[in-house]
Amino acid sequence: MAHLFGRHWQRQELLDHVGDIQQLGGVRRLVLAEGREAGVEMAQFRTGTGLNFDVCLSRALDISHADYQGQALAWRSSTGDVAPTYYEPQGRGWLRSFSGGLVKTCGLTNAGAACTDQGQELGMHGRIGNLPAERIWVDGAWDGDDYLMWAQGRVRETTVFGENLVLTRRVTARLGESKLWIDDLVENEGAAISEFMLLYHINLGFPVVADGSELLVPTGKVVPRDADAEEGKELYASFHAPQGGYREKVYYHDVEPDPEGYVTAAVVNRKHNNGQGLGVYVRYEKEQLPQLIQWKMMDKRTYVVGLEPANCLVEGRDRERERGTLQFLAPGEVKRFQLEIGVLPCLEAIQELERKLENG
Repeated sequence: MAHLFGRHWQRQELLDHVGDIQQLGGVRRLVLAEGREAGVEMAQFRTGTGLNFDVCLSRALDISHADYQGQALAWRSSTGDVAPTYYEPQGRGWLRSFSGGLVKTCGLTNAGAACTDQGQELGMHGRIGNLPAERIWVDGAWDGDDYLMWAQGRVRETTVFGENLVLTRRVTARLGESKLWIDDLVENEGAAISEFMLLYHINLGFPVVADGSELLVPTGKVVPRDADAEEGKELYASFHAPQGGYREKVYYHDVEPDPEGYVTAAVVNRKHNNGQGLGVYVRYEKEQLPQLIQWKMMDKRTYVVGLEPANCLVEGRDRERERGTLQFLAPGEVKRFQLEIGVLPCLEAIQELERKLENG
């Protein structure tokens, strides 16, 4: 039942008030038309609560812009939502098409640093996030008194004499709610076993990230990635104003799941809007994504906190193989991944999540 304007509505009662459900919320397709973004296809979602977000159909159905009641949720880079043709796979070329956005998918055969693994040169964060989807389905429908909206498609990462991995993704939202769900299936359609690395790069920005914002996460242990992160590691969960020349810090979190096996992590700004508060959380199964990586980047213009559930760390495939932690998909093997991302719209919602995390 849709919760809008301070009350719950039954389907017919709500429809009696409008000529088209799009008056209140829904999803539609659009195409960008200028510069390096020309031709990029989007699915634009509006849930009716003030949560609006764009799913980039031309880029792995990743989530680009996102806002809540006019308040930005995700950090956006200077590159914009460039078309896949501008992807530079070598070395750190991935950064030239890294638009930021709420979710950027990294993988499927490499995630993290560029490296050379068994003689194969692998670019930063892999190819999947720069590949367009096919068999796209964007629509909405009633399920009883709930109105659902979705964007679905398939993204194939493949090469002759190599991997043939297919990501089937469905992004779903519900009218009257300030959250969304990502449901992914990854299948090895090749004839040989394949390396498999997957990371969800969730990029939170101002005003969620601001001076005094905090990370809420049920962490048992925090490990700095390198010397830069070692410096000031005790402040991993707190954030300050932009600082010119800031060197990024990355932390690996050993996260305690709740009794149902789920991990919830959030970035919150309790002081936002004179104490009203604002935050964003992600919830997922630890068994599916055993690693949680935190990217803390407090530089001017590049002012972002990344929450990154993953099946790997971010030092490159060669290091995963050396450690014996590299994952593989056998021919015909399918793995499923599900994430919930939502808004904490006020101080009370932040406090409620904090209590849940404290109580396990």
